[in-house]
Amino acid sequence: MSKASSIRNAHFLGTKIRNLRKRNNLTMDDLSSRCVKLDAESAPSVSYLSMIERGKRHPSEHMLRVIAEVFQKDVGWFLDNVPEESAIAPVKGNKGGVTGMTLEPGFLFSKEILQNAIPEMLSQTGVSGRQFAHLLIRAHQENNQNHFPELERAAENVGKKQMPLSVEALMDICANMGLKIKWFTRLPKAAQSKMTVRDSGIVRSYFDAPATIYVNKVMQQQPERLKYDLALYIGHKVLHEGDGVKSLMTTGPKAEETVSDFSLGLDASSALNAQDIVHAWRDFECSFFAGALLCPKVPFRRLLEQKAHDISVAEMVGVTTSTVMRRMTVVSSYPHWHYFDAYPPGRLHAVYRGNGIPLPWGNMRLVQDPCQHWAVFRMINTDSNASSAQISVLDVGTEPRIYCCESVKVSDMSGAGHVLCAGIDVNPALTAQGVDASQVAQSLKDACIAGGGSVAIPEDIKNELRQIAKLLNIAWLGRGIEKEARLICPRSGACPRSPSCHTDMSGM
Repeated sequence: MSKASSIRNAHFLGTKIRNLRKRNNLTMDDLSSRCVKLDAESAPSVSYLSMIERGKRHPSEHMLRVIAEVFQKDVGWFLDNVPEESAIAPVKGNKGGVTGMTLEPGFLFSKEILQNAIPEMLSQTGVSGRQFAHLLIRAHQENNQNHFPELERAAENVGKKQMPLSVEALMDICANMGLKIKWFTRLPKAAQSKMTVRDSGIVRSYFDAPATIYVNKVMQQQPERLKYDLALYIGHKVLHEGDGVKSLMTTGPKAEETVSDFSLGLDASSALNAQDIVHAWRDFECSFFAGALLCPKVPFRRLLEQKAHDISVAEMVGVTTSTVMRRMTVVSSYPHWHYFDAYPPGRLHAVYRGNGIPLPWGNMRLVQDPCQHWAVFRMINTDSNASSAQISVLDVGTEPRIYCCESVKVSDMSGAGHVLCAGIDVNPALTAQGVDASQVAQSLKDACIAGGGSVAIPEDIKNELRQIAKLLNIAWLGRGIEKEARLICPRSGACPRSPSCHTDMSGM
């Protein structure tokens, strides 16, 4: 091969690697780390990888094989001297979150008209002011794919990217900020007067301006929850100077744990109160800050890569499973995640759906005919506390999509069981590999229908999904592939199974 031809091949090869990397939302550091995990001796450094992508260097045979293994491609694909097809080139601007629509005529959607119409709309539909506030926040999260760099930086400035942070380290941070910690066994009357209808569970902690954190003494025996609450109030101090505009932290099967990143808030009032919006946003900010402080982005992302996104990393970092799952949706190189937190029989406590997955809930409450084949409902109705992976096929509009999730049953501070579920939309990953995702999903859907609603995944589809599991480095996706795939829907009344399971759930 001539020198000119070699240079041209190196350029094409570098372009293909760069496009694949960006298509799969990997930084150079991510790709280098993936290669190190497979073969430390042959893995490229970040600087060398940069030169490869710019066509300045050509990888050795061993190095190229490692890179090819990461992307689940044949080595020959990188060396075929053919520029990458536009069909699988990186697509800019596709955020993958909630979708909007053009509102016409525009004058009806002016700020003044909406400000007058929204309270009436909420009153007529039974949506509380706090629910509406969290719906706005969720739309904001999904539009930004849950990325809030200013909150990340604020947390990193405080924690210096240390992980794990001990209770003692967090108490030292509190002391350095002038925050005092006081313990209570019985809720003081001053705090009781601040409680509302929605604060009906056990009070974990609350903030008394300007600088006092009151913590339930029971939390001393639950360091993971204690660390989260302390991080939360540190965030309130950093972001809002501890002005006291902060909800109580409550836990219980009927309580609203107001500071969940994705909390929906279920209060009884349908009135729109301006304070609801302020409290909801403050709670979100402080909660996001707490997660970023306890699981700083770069070290936590590297840990997820090392452990293939296993939720057991919660024990290594000393945080709750909920914190780990929620942070996965933020720091993972793959952006198409969803997250549910549900109490039996199906009360939705928190949600994030960065991939726009249709919800099996109506008006943020359990509908009358939810599809019980969703992994979160199946886990609610079992006694197992072990984690469980599930491959599901769900129609989104007219297009079937493949999802995989990991569900686990946990107990809150009151001892009530609830289910945490983190999952991904697999279709974008298939598309990024040059696979016709719609066709694969349709084939799996047809197989599920032929199997009465669930089926052992056909070998050809299983091979495609195995490659995706390796590419995304998500171990529970690999485990889910070995189980039956299930056909699901948002409402059993529109069940795609034949025969319909709307009136017969005995096969659940």
